[in-house]
Amino acid sequence: MADPRGFLEVRDRELPPNRPVEVRLRDWADVHEHLVDGQPFLSRQAGRCMDCGVPFCHNGCPLGNLIPEWNDLVWRGQWADAAERLHATNNFPEFTGRICPAPCETSCVLGISQPPVTIKNVEVSIIDEAFERGLVTPQVPQRLTGHTVAVVGSGPAGLAAAQQLTRAGHTVAVYERDDTIGGLLRYGVPDFKLEKRHIDRRLDQMRAEGTRFRPGVEVGRDVSWHQLQVRYDAVVVAVGASVPRPLRVPGADLAGVMPAMDYLRPSNEAVRTGTRPPRELDAAGRHVVVIGGGDTGSDCVGTALRQGAASVTTLAIGRQPALTRPESQPWPTDPVLFEVSSSHEEGGERVYLASTVELLPGDDGQHVGTLRWAATSYLDDGRRVPTPGTERDVPADLVLVAMGFAGPLATGLRDELGVLLDERGAVARDEQFATNVPGVYVAGDAGRGQSLVVWAIAEGRAAAAAVDTYLQGSTELPAPVTAATRALRP
Repeated sequence: MADPRGFLEVRDRELPPNRPVEVRLRDWADVHEHLVDGQPFLSRQAGRCMDCGVPFCHNGCPLGNLIPEWNDLVWRGQWADAAERLHATNNFPEFTGRICPAPCETSCVLGISQPPVTIKNVEVSIIDEAFERGLVTPQVPQRLTGHTVAVVGSGPAGLAAAQQLTRAGHTVAVYERDDTIGGLLRYGVPDFKLEKRHIDRRLDQMRAEGTRFRPGVEVGRDVSWHQLQVRYDAVVVAVGASVPRPLRVPGADLAGVMPAMDYLRPSNEAVRTGTRPPRELDAAGRHVVVIGGGDTGSDCVGTALRQGAASVTTLAIGRQPALTRPESQPWPTDPVLFEVSSSHEEGGERVYLASTVELLPGDDGQHVGTLRWAATSYLDDGRRVPTPGTERDVPADLVLVAMGFAGPLATGLRDELGVLLDERGAVARDEQFATNVPGVYVAGDAGRGQSLVVWAIAEGRAAAAAVDTYLQGSTELPAPVTAATRALRP
C-alpha cells in the first residue's frame, strides 16, 4: 500500500481549487486548476488509499482501473510507472478524469467511515503530468495483420475501439459525420469541462500509431452501410445515442424550444471558431429555462451564463436528491445524491418537483415567451404528474430540453444491413458485442443506451477484443472484466 498510516493521519479530502466564478465566467477555459508535479496535497490524498484486500473501487469502475496501484506510485513520486498502470486499463484518462462522475469514489472502502480518496483527481493529475513529461508516446504495432476495420463514430467508444484495434495491427478507419473528430467529446461537452486540446493531443498519438480518420463523412448518406460492409473485414458501430427524448406538452413546437444538444453543439462550435452562435441560439440577454437536472442540463446552464443570459432556471420533475447516502443505496453502490456542479455554482435557480405543463408564445405569437409549470405529485404506481392548482409561470425566451436520449440514429443500419434493434431502439448485440449481422459489432451508447464516458471506453475496449478474436481466432487485447460481465444493458 502507499502510506500505511495515511488514512489515519489525513482524514479529509483535498482538491485543487476552482478558479473564481467572476473570472471563469469571462472565458471558456477549464474551471478547475489541475495542479500536478508532486503537489503535497496530491501525495497526501494518494497516501490515504488503504490498498484494500478487496478493492471495491475496481468494481465501481467499469474499466477496472488499477486504482490502489497507481495511488501507491503517485505517493512514491513514480510518475512514469503510474502512467503505465493507468494506461493499462484506460485509453483516455484525461477524459474520464475530467467528465466521469467517479463511481469508483462512492465504492471506496475508506468511504464507509471517512470521505473517500480523491481518485478522480489523482487520475487526471497522473495523465496531465505524463503528457507534460513526454511520457505519452505512440504505440506503433510491430506487424500488420492485413485486416481492415471501419469504426463509425468518433466519441469515446469509437476512439477506444479504434486505438486498440490499430495497436493489434489492423488497418482502422474512423468515420465521423462532423467536420472534426471527437464526437460528443468535441461538440457535446463544453470547453470549461473538457478543453479540446486534450482531444487533439490524443488524436495526434492515434494518427502516429496508424489510425486513419475520415471526418465529414456521414455513413448512410455519403457512404452506405453496405459499402462499408463490403470494403472492410469488420465494422464497429459507435454512433452514440443522439435521439433526444421529446417534450410532449402544448407549445413544445414554438420557436425557441429545442433539444439541449441542438443548443450545445453550435455553441461549442462557436467557441472553437472564436465567433458567436446564431442569434436564435445565443442566450445573451434572454431568459433561459433548462428542463432536466442532469449533466447535459448543467452544461446548458454554464454555457448560457457565459453567453450573458438574463436569467437561467433549471426545472427538475423529481424530488431533490438526498445530501447523504440513503439507506436504500448502501455502500458500495453508487448513490443518487444532491450535487452542485461547477455550473450551478456560477448562478441560476434550480427548482425540483417541477412538471412542465405548457409553453406559451410571446408577443409575436411564434416564439416562446413563458413556461408554465406545476408541482409534481407521485401516484401510487410511481408515475409523476402535475398537481392541478399549483401552476406557476416563468419568463422563457429560450427553452432547452435536457431530458436524456432515447437511442441511436439507427434506421439506415437496420434498413441497409438488416441489423436488429432491441425493444428500446438501441442496436441489439450479444455478450461479445456482436450484432445479428456477421462482422458488425456495436459499442457504447448505441448498444447500451445513454450512459457514462467510462462505460463507453470500457465497451470500446471490450468490443475491440471481440473484433480481434473474430478476425484472428484469438486476441491478446485486454478487455475490461466488468464490461465482459455487464455488457448488456439491464
